[in-house]
Amino acid sequence: MASISGKNQINWEEVASHLAPIEVIQNPALVKKKSRDYFWYSPILNDELKGSFGDLVVIPKSIRELKLCLHVAYQINSPVVIRGGGTGNYGQAVPVDGGLIIETTSINQILEIGNGYVRVQAGALIADINAALKPTGQEMAMFPSTQKIATVGGFVAGGSSGIGSLATGALREPGNLIEIKVLSLSNEPREHVFTSDDVLNIHHAWGINGVITEITLRCVKTHNWLACLATFDSYEAAYRAGLAVSRGSKINPKLVSIVDARIVEYFPRLCGHVRSKHDLLVSYICPQDLMIFNALIKESGGHLDLALSDQDRDAAKIPHVFEFSYNHTTLQVLKVDRRATYQQVGVDNVDNFDAITRLRADLGDEVWTHHEFIRFGGKVSAIDLPIIWFSSPERLQKINEIFTKHGFTVYDAHINQIEAGGLHNTNFKHLAWKKRLDPKGLLNSAKSAAWNSVKDLSPEEIEAKEIG
Repeated sequence: MASISGKNQINWEEVASHLAPIEVIQNPALVKKKSRDYFWYSPILNDELKGSFGDLVVIPKSIRELKLCLHVAYQINSPVVIRGGGTGNYGQAVPVDGGLIIETTSINQILEIGNGYVRVQAGALIADINAALKPTGQEMAMFPSTQKIATVGGFVAGGSSGIGSLATGALREPGNLIEIKVLSLSNEPREHVFTSDDVLNIHHAWGINGVITEITLRCVKTHNWLACLATFDSYEAAYRAGLAVSRGSKINPKLVSIVDARIVEYFPRLCGHVRSKHDLLVSYICPQDLMIFNALIKESGGHLDLALSDQDRDAAKIPHVFEFSYNHTTLQVLKVDRRATYQQVGVDNVDNFDAITRLRADLGDEVWTHHEFIRFGGKVSAIDLPIIWFSSPERLQKINEIFTKHGFTVYDAHINQIEAGGLHNTNFKHLAWKKRLDPKGLLNSAKSAAWNSVKDLSPEEIEAKEIG
């Protein structure tokens, strides 16, 4: 079988026979489909990555089968990309160098549920984990808005925060990730266990430095959360209210999102349920906090349009309100108009209301802000995931400069390499562990701009660059 990617001379028919009886996908159309994730959120990444394909998809159903896949890849020097649900936005699961795509969705057992933790295999769907936790009175400390199709391994490898991060902090906060098990990509794949702060050697590394097989995560007490939607006459008023709710000493919301009124027009399932042409505050609160929540909304000049239990929400045929938060907001707009894209922007001073007002005036109709309140280091902060009406890469760069001019930090969502995008620097600890666990550099290496400059060094020499 010829190389679908056109980037190697490997006999993929022979590889498939070596992998038998593990399930493989050889059909070029299906392989190409499995070579994509949500990189099309970015027109820049779409142009860059739409022609990148793997050569063979393999779907192991056990750790034993996964080890065989890694052994064969090592023997034939094949690039490897590990794929979960494919919900990443930056091309994390795109095989830029071709080669083998290993899909983990069949390695999906929920292994153990305890008081305050859950231990699962990497291919488990996040929605399934939350469903299994519910009878125990618990839920995941945080989860992405794409929980129906996202796997927990992909979330840990490429994610940072989600629904619940306002209460419990980002994934990297101490205690949220309890243990991560990974396999090396070597002739005899071996298991390595990371606990405590060492989980950060694997977390948010985009799968470049080990194959995640099992994760133990923090769980928290679940509540009969009320889905609340409140509307405001101005974005600043909605933002001020969101910050007040997020910091409220008597309210412990797990989500507070602020959405520009122009974005809300792209939420057809809210039509008739919230006031039109108003800026929106989206939140989850505990039922006993409703009176205090409503008072805060009124004091801020807002109107509480809806406060629904899950049963009431289902009856009203309204989706989970987290689908109006994080990058699900971007998806709602893209369903209607593919000219839209987004950006990731840090709010360095969450209390600087004037800066946000000036920024929005400077951005005009080209950029529509959308803020998520999150807790970092115990303090409430915010990120902006604005809708941007894309015209050209050059104009997008000018928009980035507008954010920077007003004191906001851009974590570029339109760059496919981990150091140049969201992290803003090179994590040499990640690369040192890549050298230890992936000595040939076969795992997702195209995603690291720095790998080629350090690949010939020892792990200790690479890690010393982090200290230096």
